[in-house]
Amino acid sequence: MHTDPTGPSRPTGPTVVQRELELRLVLSPECGVPVPARLGYHSDDPYAVHITFHIDSGYPVHWTFARDLLVEGVFRPSGHGDVRVWPSKAEGRSVVLIALSSPEGDALLEAPVPQVSAWLERTLRTVPPGTEGARLGIDDGLAELLAR
Repeated sequence: MHTDPTGPSRPTGPTVVQRELELRLVLSPECGVPVPARLGYHSDDPYAVHITFHIDSGYPVHWTFARDLLVEGVFRPSGHGDVRVWPSKAEGRSVVLIALSSPEGDALLEAPVPQVSAWLERTLRTVPPGTEGARLGIDDGLAELLAR
């Protein structure tokens, strides 16, 4: 039996956690349009989540914001400014509403809580809360800078 003296091997690249799902662009309380989207999380950018809308079109739209904002927004109103997230009900289903504001316009999107929560749980297992800074190597970089 051969044993590796350096210990267990570690992944060499970042871990990516993705999920495609259909969101609903809320046009009015009675009317919405389905929008294909992809949730993305990259362990080398541990504080952020990425949402890409219109993934099947030639002009996808990308938004990036804090993972903590989405985690909190599943349970209670969270955020201010360009991105706000809060839980709600739609036709008896649990949803999370995501309000996005930019100079190009505003959008209110509705996402199903079960799919968003399951994806968030995968991101939290990949990089547990409180360990994000270690992923960035900030302590190593700071130590190197101070050693000079």
